[in-house]
Amino acid sequence: MGKKQKAIIYTGPGKWELTEKPVPEVEKANEVLVKILAASICGTDVHILADPPEYPAKVGVTIGHEIVGEVADVGSCVTSLKKGDRVIMDNNIACGVCDCCRSGNSNVCCNMVSLGMELDGAFAQYCVAPEGNLIKINKDVPVDTAIFAEPLNCVMGGFQKIKIMPGDGVLILGGGPIGMYFTKLCKMCGAGKVYVSEVSEKRTELIKKSGADRIINPVKEKLSDVVREDYPDGVDIVIDCVGVLINDALECVRPAGDVLLFGLNENAKESICQSFITRHGITVKGTFIGNNVMNTVAKGLNSGMLDFRYMITHKLPLEEFGTGLEAMRKGEAVEVVLYPWGEIK
Repeated sequence: MGKKQKAIIYTGPGKWELTEKPVPEVEKANEVLVKILAASICGTDVHILADPPEYPAKVGVTIGHEIVGEVADVGSCVTSLKKGDRVIMDNNIACGVCDCCRSGNSNVCCNMVSLGMELDGAFAQYCVAPEGNLIKINKDVPVDTAIFAEPLNCVMGGFQKIKIMPGDGVLILGGGPIGMYFTKLCKMCGAGKVYVSEVSEKRTELIKKSGADRIINPVKEKLSDVVREDYPDGVDIVIDCVGVLINDALECVRPAGDVLLFGLNENAKESICQSFITRHGITVKGTFIGNNVMNTVAKGLNSGMLDFRYMITHKLPLEEFGTGLEAMRKGEAVEVVLYPWGEIK
């Protein structure tokens, strides 16, 4: 029998279990064994553990996919990493041969599988990933800074599509973690005013720390009236981080402006006036995870510019996964970080 490790596994709709599983081994020449220094609970994990599940996962699989790790072993063909390197991970494994992959759009690969859903993931002490899904980062980047790499990879995939110009007005719909990432990136890249629409008062201070110029509670104020105080024709860019607010976006964006759809809600069926989009020349873009931008994320982390440690609300050992999950479900947490080996600076 090989060595055992602690792991959080999916056991069925709404169910999970802390158990022991064998420490995985490098079996393929391109694989890397990663010692997991920290793993964070993503909204996707909450959706996987909903009943019924909002995202699929294989029964028995180790869930989780946001990590900072250290290389523990490498396959015979691995050249970019060595034992002891610190790494971040893109958990989505594209096939490389479908039409999407061959056209440079591997983020929408027709045959994609993901660590933490179909394959064993990150809520454990070790995981195995292909070399191509791991990026080396500097060891002086704090673990609690690097832990944001995977969601930033997704956000960066959308951010590269909107091409902010200095002074642009931006409205972000949804002030959760994704909205906070977009807020900070927009301000860093020259946005004029960034408005964030959010109903939760608990998130106000963290949204301010991300750089929002004004936080709008759409229950108390009409979004379009607020943004048109400074941008009479509407803002240049609207980003929907919720997944059901395209009509709010269209109401607030200027003619010939851009709407970026990031949020996902497969149960929502929106009624849209297509002629309004056509008549006003509005560009609507969908974005899904990152498309070859994890290296850009690594550069941002190494530079110190992408620091979101103020968003961490819970630091827990792996064994207290349930506590973090419930905090996420109740809206009491923003970022929950788990430490399979104890907290590492």
